[in-house]
Amino acid sequence: MASAEETQDLVEADISKHQKSSDDDIDGSLNSRRQQQPTNKTSKLMSFFMEPFQWLQMLSTELNPTFLLGIFIVYGLSQGFAGSFFKVVTDYYWKDVQKVQPSVVQLYMGLYYIPWIMKPVWGLFTDVYPIWGYRRRPYFIVAGVVGLVSALSVALLGKLSVPMALGCLIGIAGGVAIADVVIDACIARNSIKMKALASDMQSLCGVCSSTGSLVGFATSGLSVHHFGAQGALVMLAIPPALLIVLGFVIYEVKLTNLQSKKKKVMQTGEELRLAITSMFETIKLPGVWKPSLYMFLSLALSISTHEGQFYWYTDPKAGPAFSQEFVGFVYAMGALASIIGVIIYQKNLKDYPFRTIIFSAQLLYAVLGMLDIIFVLRWNLKLGIPDAFFIITEQSISHIVTRIRWLPMIVLSTRLCPVGIEGTFFALLMCIDSFGSLTSKSCGGIVLHVFHVTRTDFTNLWLVIMIRNFLRFVTLCLIFLVPAVEQTEDLLPTGHLANRASLYEDEEEEEGLQLVTMK
Repeated sequence: MASAEETQDLVEADISKHQKSSDDDIDGSLNSRRQQQPTNKTSKLMSFFMEPFQWLQMLSTELNPTFLLGIFIVYGLSQGFAGSFFKVVTDYYWKDVQKVQPSVVQLYMGLYYIPWIMKPVWGLFTDVYPIWGYRRRPYFIVAGVVGLVSALSVALLGKLSVPMALGCLIGIAGGVAIADVVIDACIARNSIKMKALASDMQSLCGVCSSTGSLVGFATSGLSVHHFGAQGALVMLAIPPALLIVLGFVIYEVKLTNLQSKKKKVMQTGEELRLAITSMFETIKLPGVWKPSLYMFLSLALSISTHEGQFYWYTDPKAGPAFSQEFVGFVYAMGALASIIGVIIYQKNLKDYPFRTIIFSAQLLYAVLGMLDIIFVLRWNLKLGIPDAFFIITEQSISHIVTRIRWLPMIVLSTRLCPVGIEGTFFALLMCIDSFGSLTSKSCGGIVLHVFHVTRTDFTNLWLVIMIRNFLRFVTLCLIFLVPAVEQTEDLLPTGHLANRASLYEDEEEEEGLQLVTMK
């Protein structure tokens, strides 16, 4: 038998062996975790970057891929890039080439909205008047031709008279408005069919528009600096040219109708009468006209002071004397911030009720407007904040809030559209919004004129901005007009315009948009 000492030695050896084995296991586990940790971080990083592509893939699967293509071209290039480039370049065009007062330019800017106010007319054409059997393709081509001719005319024909130049710039806006109506009809119809994806579609539109705006703003100042305000306008011919190509590339099933020409005319007249009647029946519903009125007033009451502030930004004596390149850079940062606003809305806010999100965004919008007064009165310099840092920060925060404020109102508009006249009715709602913007621009121009804000006198600019901010707070009192419902709930009565929807679906059962190779 082993002695007590030998037994104790054996036990200690066994314990030592187990401890060593346990230590080895712990070390192995730690090493394994250290090896997996970078892998997990890499996986999370890849997942973060792949999430937008997976989202696009999901939309492409649920929706027609060519529908997404239309959004990219119309919202990304025509509205985003061209709209932002147009904004900066035309400001310098009126200021340096035509040498017009800021209050007058503000009124001219209001006239740019005339084609947008006519959107119900374009909507009626696309819904009721197919060309050669097609409802969508020809109108992309028409939009492209109008925009292309207008852009080349104002850019290449030398210094035009003010009425001619204004007519060409309105023509550019008209091309964008017509293309917008065509793609919005598709968006409204898909929002009705797939309610859960309504906010996703508007988020995609917002991302495309903001990305295009980022590129447009980033290149606008450089273009004005190198080519002059008039020469830079030639860039506005690119998006409408692509719209023409889009009209030929997109395939649309041709409507088949074997009726006689006389019967076709009678049928078209009946469809036009029915569309107008249905539109008025819908707008009379309290659940429709109340939010529509709020959207109009929220835009109209926030009078625009843009031109007065722009002239002040670039003034070497009274203002900070920002260069052309820096002005473009500031707007580009605002466009980048708009993308952040879209992401915030898409990931965190799209499930909130309409009234809650719109009220909160409007309150922030009104509060942030006070930053303009701080800047114009140069209080930022007294606080030790440089002009460049202040304006970039202010523009970025304002654009985030503006995008969050705007997106739920667009989603709300799509939820108000009945099947069968969604193109026409969505165009009507956007027309109301455009009329609100026109009112904002026009009233802003009048107020700038009344307070004698000119090319060189900015003494009362702060007071004009104060009036604007007060009206933004007044808008909060109208929030009761917005329905307190979820963003996916039905807003129209069940069965509203059911007969019209049935007729429309029977007629267009096989209609769709697809890509085909050009022959």
